[in-house]
Amino acid sequence: MQTDIDPRNLIGRKAFDRNGVKIGTIDEVYLDDATGVPEWAAIRTGLFSRDAFVPLEPSRLVEGALYVPFERSLIKEAPDFGVGRHLSPEQELQLYHHYGLDVAPPPAPPDRDFGRLAESDGS
Repeated sequence: MQTDIDPRNLIGRKAFDRNGVKIGTIDEVYLDDATGVPEWAAIRTGLFSRDAFVPLEPSRLVEGALYVPFERSLIKEAPDFGVGRHLSPEQELQLYHHYGLDVAPPPAPPDRDFGRLAESDGS
């Protein structure tokens, strides 16, 4: 998705599935902790329904509406973590798996020099 979009401008916009079927309205946008880039949207799926989390990366904003490349049924079956709270890394991982998206492995720890190696001359 476009990364130059102000996440506050997404709130209140309509969201549609891959077939153009209305999913609902965007309630909240969740930013990546490390980069501050919008990563997830919570979409209110109906008047008395819960919010469903959808990934913003494969989604696209077209003429003021968010188009999510997944079926409405898959979106409505997404894990429910409630809104208004921070998503933990474990919860994000569950969402990525739910949508069948690849998750980048965590970055390798930096190489560190722990000092000289012990001599191997038997002493």
